Amino acid sequence: MRSIALVLTACVLMVGCGYIAEHTTPGKHAATVRTGLASRADELFWSTFHAGAYDQIPSALEALTGAYLADPTDAVTAAHIGWLHIWRLSERRRLASVPATITDDAVLARRYFQEAVALNQSEPRYLGFLASSTLAEAAIHHDERLTRRGYFMLLDAIKAWPEFNLFTAGYVMSAQPAESKNFERALAWQWLDVDVCVGEKVDHKNPDFTRFMRLATTEGRKRACWNSWIAPHNFEGFFMNMGDMLVKAGDWQSARRLYENAKLSPSYSQWPYRVLLEQRIRDAPDNVAAFRGNTGANSSAEQQIMINSPFACAACHQQ
Repeated sequence: MRSIALVLTACVLMVGCGYIAEHTTPGKHAATVRTGLASRADELFWSTFHAGAYDQIPSALEALTGAYLADPTDAVTAAHIGWLHIWRLSERRRLASVPATITDDAVLARRYFQEAVALNQSEPRYLGFLASSTLAEAAIHHDERLTRRGYFMLLDAIKAWPEFNLFTAGYVMSAQPAESKNFERALAWQWLDVDVCVGEKVDHKNPDFTRFMRLATTEGRKRACWNSWIAPHNFEGFFMNMGDMLVKAGDWQSARRLYENAKLSPSYSQWPYRVLLEQRIRDAPDNVAAFRGNTGANSSAEQQIMINSPFACAACHQQ
């Protein structure tokens, strides 16, 4: 009996020592000065992203990964790598043939955003994208525990920056089945985001944004509600997506009114996807089935709800 006790004690001590060793290891400290290599990689990231140059993602990834390996304490570099992986995964419909290995981008995005969050815990955008990529990875592996982790991270991200992460949370869940509680929650988050952005409850049946355009800003947390250098057509893309979600929910009449808000943007005439928006307004009744995935092979890439489209990221970020 004594020998068994000694063995058990040894096992407990070994587990305890491993746990203690891991959890007392000093964490990484974020870089306070960025390298020239990182700055040049950032320039390539933004020029690629703003051009919507999906086919140039490998070159941008090579530059950013090289910069990260040279300095793995740079949160911005880590986040930009994560964003490129999300972009490649999100707009996979651009590809003539989608490889099974595209799913690796979800895993890599999650890993790099995990590093970005660890290095800069005060940046709610990183947390929102970490939650999104965690949910994407969980869906691939049918991992319920990971799904719950991602969901509660989304809630934390919303609390930290509602104007930004209510959209992020609703967008990532907009691919859920139209009749599901998750999709219902995603649409509710979009309506709440609109309310938070303008400071009052917007009429769901007549969501005319005309009188709110005076609130546009590029400063503070409300900047997430409008266009910016980072997202030159954020406003237009937001209303395209939310209109798509309303169509998917079956309320194509309200969706048409919501789509019209995109035209209020001063930069609407320069938006690369304005023709697609006009088509969505025209075809809203027919798109209910298309956005629900009920048209099979007859549904074109452009007849997909925005998150499943070839412009899932570019609709907001392409110049």
